[in-house]
Formats: sequence, structure tokens, C-alpha cells
Amino acid sequence: MRKKRSDRNHLIYMLTCEPTDERYIGVTVMSSQSKTKALKQRWQGHLYKALKLNEEWELPAAIREYGADNFSMSILDIVRGKKAAFAAESALINELGTELNTRRKQ
Repeated sequence: MRKKRSDRNHLIYMLTCEPTDERYIGVTVMSSQSKTKALKQRWQGHLYKALKLNEEWELPAAIREYGADNFSMSILDIVRGKKAAFAAESALINELGTELNTRRKQ
């Protein structure tokens, strides 16, 4: 059995709710070489959680209240390795004080 790779590239991104200027920082694995494709797939996951599963935390609630069209997406960084990516995400959440993340990361 092959060892699972932990050194893949991860995309750190920011979603901004345009009407309120509230932000969300996230990380997703880049299963392909395309940054925009990876971000688009992750955005679809957020929409599914908000609109189909009706999850009750800040980001899905904001998507339902303001609509998906009122969010902008931006790529902040590409980091190699899962551990490094989550550390970078946590640092950005703490540095920027994002409003739509459920909690500050340690």
C-alpha cells in the first residue's frame, strides 16, 4: 500500500462578502494544476453546504442572506504541504481577524 502524499500544493484563498466587507480565509488542496479550478470547486462546496445542507455557521449563513453573487474570491498563496498550508491559513486568520471564520486558529 502506498503512503498518502502530504506534500501536495494547497491553495489559500479569501472570500469577501461585498455588501458587508466580511472575509473568510480557507485552504483547499490543489488536485489539479489549475488554481482557478481548485478555487471554483471549493466554492461549489461552500455553496452546497449553505444552500442544500443549510449549515448554521457564519459563512453559509452569509451566503444565504446576501447571495452567492455578492461574494468575491481571491487567491492569497500556494503552499506546499498540508501542515504548512494550515499553519499559513491560521496565521492569516489571526492576522486579518476575519469575520466569517468560525473561530481563530491556534
